[in-house]
Amino acid sequence: MKNIIKVDYLARVEGEGGLFIKMKDHAVSDVKLRIFEPPRFFEAFLRNRSFREVPDITARICGICPVAYQMSSVHAMEDACGVKVEGPLRELRRLLYCGEWIESHVLHFSMLHAPDFLGYPDAIAMAKDHPDVVKKMLQLKKIGNDIVTFVGGREIHPINICVGGFYRVPTRREMTRRLSESLKEARELAIEAAHWTASLPCPDFEQAYEYVSLQHPDEYPYNEGRLVSNQGLDIPISAFYDHITEEHMAHSTSLHSVLKARGSYHVGPLARYNLNFEKLTPLTQEVAHAIGLGATCHNPFKSIVVRSLETLYACDEALRIIDAYEMPERPAVEVQPRAGVGHGCTEAPRGVLYHRYKIDEQGTILDARIAPPTAQNQRTIEKDLHDFVTPRMDTPHEKLTWECEQVIRNYDPCISCSTHFLTLHIEHEETGSEV
Repeated sequence: MKNIIKVDYLARVEGEGGLFIKMKDHAVSDVKLRIFEPPRFFEAFLRNRSFREVPDITARICGICPVAYQMSSVHAMEDACGVKVEGPLRELRRLLYCGEWIESHVLHFSMLHAPDFLGYPDAIAMAKDHPDVVKKMLQLKKIGNDIVTFVGGREIHPINICVGGFYRVPTRREMTRRLSESLKEARELAIEAAHWTASLPCPDFEQAYEYVSLQHPDEYPYNEGRLVSNQGLDIPISAFYDHITEEHMAHSTSLHSVLKARGSYHVGPLARYNLNFEKLTPLTQEVAHAIGLGATCHNPFKSIVVRSLETLYACDEALRIIDAYEMPERPAVEVQPRAGVGHGCTEAPRGVLYHRYKIDEQGTILDARIAPPTAQNQRTIEKDLHDFVTPRMDTPHEKLTWECEQVIRNYDPCISCSTHFLTLHIEHEETGSEV
């Protein structure tokens, strides 16, 4: 058993998955990130539903990043219907995304990921020795939840989002009174978090990834932009499936996404950071340099630091939006259905989240496809595991197993999000036919 690393159920990740690594003749011979959570068939649930139901249905895909699913879906529907949401409504969508990034990133880096670096089995054990850190991070996370509640109407599965905008929009006075002061506190806490995460002991493990993220000419990416990479990819989001294909693997109920003719790629905080560093706020860039990170980072273990910096950015961006906010005349623009195909792609906390829908002239959904970030990172996670274990095979088994779990948690995988689709083949023995 010294030649096998096996974890039946991964801890401190969302969803159900396991790990299997086999070593033979001083080499890694097999690596599997086993995702065995049953597929939830959200694409099928969306078929034959009204296009206006999409934000409420897709929000249920994930309780941690429902805003991401809502934003990608409404952008896709508006694209299909020839509508573009701009001005204060667009800014409110960015504010909502700020809230989700704050609460999701802080939950991961302080409660799920940090225990790995400090040798604790969980955040509860860590809190006994680091109570002040845990209290401050819970306070920071709460401010993210407060933003989602304020703009979205509810902190889990928000209910205020519709195709075209919102059901209700806040006044400038409400927004300033409810959020401004707490966000200023959050910004200071995020700076502390960046310094704290940068102080954690980190394995030396640099990788040469093909990073893929949205890129916008004027802002750090949330809702809009082109898909780009550090190896020459530069496409409109409508060309997603022209360049990326999904493969079914026997050990996973989630599809593996790969770049055609190129293979695995990396989405998420590291990709956004490396491709868009100059779009971060001056304060965020200043803190990044102060903690020794700089404009590039290729160590996936340092994603914990990048998430803290993105949290700081989200606080800064939220304050900018609030300071400039003017209440729009209407909470939503009018959207009338038309037959067509729409594409939406936004940056979930874990990375690129792509939606494509085909609707008819009544707005009935005929087809739906969703490519979640964890599905896009699966092949890269397995490659990380292979490359991490190869020079460390003499490490004590228990320690190496712990570190392999940490490799997976570098990506903050949302396994439930990734298990959307499964092709089922039924073979009839008597007739030999296959369905």
